[in-house]
Amino acid sequence: MSTTVQIEKKMISVIIIEDFKLTRVGLRCALNANEDIKVVAECDNAIEGLELIKKHSPNIVLMDLGLAGMNGIEATIKVKEMNSDIKVIALTSHDREEEVIATLSSGAMAYCLKDIDPSKLADVIRDVADGVCWLDPVIARKALDAFPKQETLGILKDKSIDEGRVPLTEREFEVLKHLVDGKSNTEIAKELIVSVHTAKAHVCSILQKMCVNDRVQAAVKAVKEGLV
Repeated sequence: MSTTVQIEKKMISVIIIEDFKLTRVGLRCALNANEDIKVVAECDNAIEGLELIKKHSPNIVLMDLGLAGMNGIEATIKVKEMNSDIKVIALTSHDREEEVIATLSSGAMAYCLKDIDPSKLADVIRDVADGVCWLDPVIARKALDAFPKQETLGILKDKSIDEGRVPLTEREFEVLKHLVDGKSNTEIAKELIVSVHTAKAHVCSILQKMCVNDRVQAAVKAVKEGLV
Protein backbone atom coordinates (compact mmCIF):
# COMPACT_ATOMS: atom_id res chain seq x y z
CA MET A 1 0.00 0.00 0.00
CA SER A 2 1.54 3.26 -1.14
CA THR A 3 0.96 6.66 0.39
CA THR A 4 1.10 9.84 -1.67
CA VAL A 5 2.47 12.80 0.24
CA GLN A 6 1.48 16.19 -1.09
CA ILE A 7 3.80 19.07 -0.28
CA GLU A 8 1.87 22.30 0.19
CA LYS A 9 3.44 25.30 -1.46
CA LYS A 10 4.30 28.20 0.79
CA MET A 11 1.98 31.15 0.12
CA ILE A 12 3.85 34.34 -0.79
CA SER A 13 2.03 37.52 0.27
CA VAL A 14 2.49 40.61 -1.91
CA ILE A 15 1.65 44.30 -1.64
CA ILE A 16 1.61 46.40 -4.83
CA ILE A 17 2.54 50.09 -4.64
CA GLU A 18 1.93 51.51 -8.13
CA ASP A 19 0.40 54.85 -9.08
CA PHE A 20 -1.22 53.71 -12.34
CA LYS A 21 -4.50 51.94 -11.60
CA LEU A 22 -4.60 49.85 -14.78
CA THR A 23 -1.12 48.52 -14.03
CA ARG A 24 -2.14 47.64 -10.46
CA VAL A 25 -5.20 45.77 -11.65
CA GLY A 26 -3.20 43.90 -14.26
CA LEU A 27 -0.52 42.92 -11.76
CA ARG A 28 -3.07 41.80 -9.17
CA CYS A 29 -5.00 39.64 -11.62
CA ALA A 30 -1.86 38.10 -13.11
CA LEU A 31 -0.24 37.33 -9.75
CA ASN A 32 -3.39 36.01 -8.08
CA ALA A 33 -3.67 33.47 -10.90
CA ASN A 34 -0.74 31.67 -9.23
CA GLU A 35 -1.65 29.24 -6.45
CA ASP A 36 1.32 30.24 -4.31
CA ILE A 37 1.11 34.04 -4.67
CA LYS A 38 -1.50 36.30 -3.05
CA VAL A 39 -1.82 40.07 -3.43
CA VAL A 40 -3.02 41.15 0.01
CA ALA A 41 -3.19 44.91 -0.61
CA GLU A 42 -2.44 47.64 -3.13
CA CYS A 43 -2.26 51.42 -3.29
CA ASP A 44 -1.03 54.30 -5.43
CA ASN A 45 1.42 56.09 -3.11
CA ALA A 46 4.27 55.37 -0.71
CA ILE A 47 2.73 56.89 2.41
CA GLU A 48 -0.35 54.67 2.22
CA GLY A 49 1.86 51.80 1.13
CA LEU A 50 3.98 52.00 4.28
CA GLU A 51 0.82 51.84 6.42
CA LEU A 52 -0.37 48.78 4.51
CA ILE A 53 3.02 47.14 5.00
CA LYS A 54 2.81 47.75 8.77
CA LYS A 55 -0.66 46.18 8.78
CA HIS A 56 0.00 43.12 6.60
CA SER A 57 3.77 42.43 6.95
CA PRO A 58 3.97 40.95 3.41
CA ASN A 59 6.77 38.76 2.10
CA ILE A 60 7.19 40.91 -1.00
CA VAL A 61 6.52 44.53 -1.96
CA LEU A 62 6.25 45.44 -5.64
CA MET A 63 7.44 49.05 -5.63
CA ASP A 64 6.93 51.52 -8.46
CA LEU A 65 9.96 53.83 -8.49
CA GLY A 66 8.19 56.79 -10.09
CA LEU A 67 5.74 57.54 -7.29
CA ALA A 68 4.58 61.09 -6.59
CA GLY A 69 5.70 62.59 -3.28
CA MET A 70 7.94 59.97 -1.68
CA ASN A 71 9.51 58.07 -4.56
CA GLY A 72 10.05 54.32 -4.67
CA ILE A 73 13.72 54.48 -3.69
CA GLU A 74 12.97 56.54 -0.58
CA ALA A 75 10.06 54.25 0.24
CA THR A 76 12.25 51.16 -0.10
CA ILE A 77 14.67 52.56 2.47
CA LYS A 78 11.70 53.11 4.84
CA VAL A 79 10.47 49.56 4.26
CA LYS A 80 13.87 48.04 5.10
CA GLU A 81 14.12 50.23 8.23
CA MET A 82 10.65 49.07 9.23
CA ASN A 83 11.26 45.35 8.65
CA SER A 84 14.46 44.08 7.06
CA ASP A 85 12.82 40.71 6.32
CA ILE A 86 10.40 42.24 3.82
CA LYS A 87 11.82 42.00 0.30
CA VAL A 88 11.28 44.77 -2.25
CA ILE A 89 11.06 44.30 -6.01
CA ALA A 90 11.44 47.57 -7.92
CA LEU A 91 9.18 48.15 -10.93
CA THR A 92 10.06 50.84 -13.45
CA SER A 93 9.92 51.88 -17.08
CA HIS A 94 13.48 53.25 -16.95
CA ASP A 95 16.79 51.51 -17.51
CA ARG A 96 19.19 54.21 -16.34
CA GLU A 97 22.23 52.68 -14.64
CA GLU A 98 22.33 55.37 -11.93
CA GLU A 99 18.74 54.53 -10.98
CA VAL A 100 19.59 50.82 -10.87
CA ILE A 101 22.52 51.39 -8.52
CA ALA A 102 20.50 53.74 -6.29
CA THR A 103 17.64 51.23 -6.13
CA LEU A 104 19.86 48.31 -5.17
CA SER A 105 21.67 50.50 -2.64
CA SER A 106 18.32 51.32 -1.03
CA GLY A 107 17.81 47.63 -0.25
CA ALA A 108 15.70 46.37 -3.15
CA MET A 109 16.30 42.71 -4.06
CA ALA A 110 15.23 42.94 -7.69
CA TYR A 111 14.88 45.49 -10.50
CA CYS A 112 12.21 44.74 -13.12
CA LEU A 113 11.06 46.65 -16.17
CA LYS A 114 7.29 47.02 -16.34
CA ASP A 115 7.05 45.14 -19.61
CA ILE A 116 8.17 41.93 -17.88
CA ASP A 117 6.09 38.88 -18.75
CA PRO A 118 3.64 38.07 -15.90
CA SER A 119 4.83 34.46 -15.63
CA LYS A 120 8.41 35.68 -15.43
CA LEU A 121 7.48 38.17 -12.70
CA ALA A 122 5.92 35.32 -10.73
CA ASP A 123 9.21 33.41 -11.00
CA VAL A 124 11.13 36.49 -9.85
CA ILE A 125 8.80 36.84 -6.85
CA ARG A 126 9.43 33.20 -5.90
CA ASP A 127 13.20 33.61 -6.24
CA VAL A 128 13.29 36.86 -4.27
CA ALA A 129 11.13 35.30 -1.56
CA ASP A 130 13.87 32.64 -1.30
CA GLY A 131 16.53 35.35 -0.89
CA VAL A 132 17.71 35.62 -4.48
CA CYS A 133 18.66 38.99 -6.01
CA TRP A 134 17.47 39.54 -9.60
CA LEU A 135 18.08 42.11 -12.32
CA ASP A 136 16.33 42.32 -15.66
CA PRO A 137 18.97 41.03 -18.16
CA VAL A 138 18.88 44.31 -20.13
CA ILE A 139 19.38 46.29 -16.93
CA ALA A 140 22.08 43.94 -15.65
CA ARG A 141 24.22 44.36 -18.73
CA LYS A 142 23.89 48.15 -18.75
CA ALA A 143 24.68 48.43 -15.05
CA LEU A 144 27.64 46.07 -15.22
CA ASP A 145 29.06 47.80 -18.30
CA ALA A 146 29.50 50.85 -16.07
CA PHE A 147 32.31 49.03 -14.27
CA PRO A 148 35.68 49.02 -16.08
CA LYS A 149 37.03 45.57 -16.83
CA GLN A 150 40.48 44.72 -15.55
CA GLU A 151 43.06 42.74 -17.48
CA THR A 152 42.31 39.04 -17.42
CA LEU A 153 45.80 38.01 -16.36
CA GLY A 154 45.82 34.67 -14.62
CA ILE A 155 42.84 33.31 -16.59
CA LEU A 156 43.81 30.33 -18.71
CA LYS A 157 42.38 29.48 -22.12
CA ASP A 158 40.28 26.65 -20.70
CA LYS A 159 38.59 29.20 -18.39
CA SER A 160 40.21 27.78 -15.27
CA ILE A 161 41.91 30.16 -12.85
CA ASP A 162 45.34 29.78 -11.36
CA GLU A 163 46.05 29.88 -7.64
CA GLY A 164 45.39 33.21 -6.02
CA ARG A 165 42.20 33.83 -8.04
CA VAL A 166 38.65 32.57 -7.60
CA PRO A 167 38.79 28.72 -7.85
CA LEU A 168 35.60 28.19 -9.85
CA THR A 169 34.94 24.96 -11.71
CA GLU A 170 34.09 24.93 -15.41
CA ARG A 171 30.42 24.41 -14.57
CA GLU A 172 30.47 27.28 -12.08
CA PHE A 173 31.87 29.54 -14.81
CA GLU A 174 28.84 28.64 -16.93
CA VAL A 175 26.54 29.51 -14.04
CA LEU A 176 28.42 32.76 -13.40
CA LYS A 177 27.84 33.85 -17.01
CA HIS A 178 24.13 33.32 -16.51
CA LEU A 179 24.26 35.33 -13.27
CA VAL A 180 25.82 38.22 -15.15
CA ASP A 181 22.96 37.98 -17.65
CA GLY A 182 20.48 38.33 -14.79
CA LYS A 183 18.98 34.86 -15.04
CA SER A 184 17.09 33.27 -12.17
CA ASN A 185 17.84 29.85 -10.68
CA THR A 186 14.94 28.41 -12.66
CA GLU A 187 16.27 29.82 -15.94
CA ILE A 188 19.81 28.62 -15.17
CA ALA A 189 18.47 25.15 -14.45
CA LYS A 190 16.70 25.09 -17.82
CA GLU A 191 19.80 26.33 -19.67
CA LEU A 192 22.07 23.72 -18.07
CA ILE A 193 19.42 20.96 -18.02
CA VAL A 194 19.76 20.41 -14.27
CA SER A 195 17.37 20.67 -11.34
CA VAL A 196 16.64 24.03 -9.70
CA HIS A 197 18.18 22.60 -6.52
CA THR A 198 21.43 21.89 -8.37
CA ALA A 199 21.47 25.35 -9.95
CA LYS A 200 20.93 26.93 -6.53
CA ALA A 201 23.77 24.83 -5.08
CA HIS A 202 26.12 26.07 -7.82
CA VAL A 203 25.13 29.68 -7.11
CA CYS A 204 25.75 29.23 -3.36
CA SER A 205 29.17 27.74 -4.10
CA ILE A 206 30.04 30.65 -6.39
CA LEU A 207 29.05 33.24 -3.77
CA GLN A 208 31.16 31.47 -1.15
CA LYS A 209 34.23 31.15 -3.39
CA MET A 210 33.97 34.75 -4.60
CA CYS A 211 33.49 36.02 -1.01
CA VAL A 212 30.36 38.00 -1.87
CA ASN A 213 26.94 38.17 -0.25
CA ASP A 214 24.59 37.98 -3.23
CA ARG A 215 24.22 37.43 -6.96
CA VAL A 216 24.50 41.10 -7.87
CA GLN A 217 27.85 41.42 -6.07
CA ALA A 218 29.04 38.25 -7.81
CA ALA A 219 28.05 39.63 -11.22
CA VAL A 220 29.74 42.98 -10.56
CA LYS A 221 32.93 41.30 -9.34
CA ALA A 222 32.93 38.96 -12.36
CA VAL A 223 32.81 41.88 -14.78
CA LYS A 224 35.31 44.03 -12.86
CA GLU A 225 37.83 41.20 -12.70
CA GLY A 226 37.26 40.01 -16.25
CA LEU A 227 36.01 36.56 -15.26
CA VAL A 228 33.35 36.53 -17.99
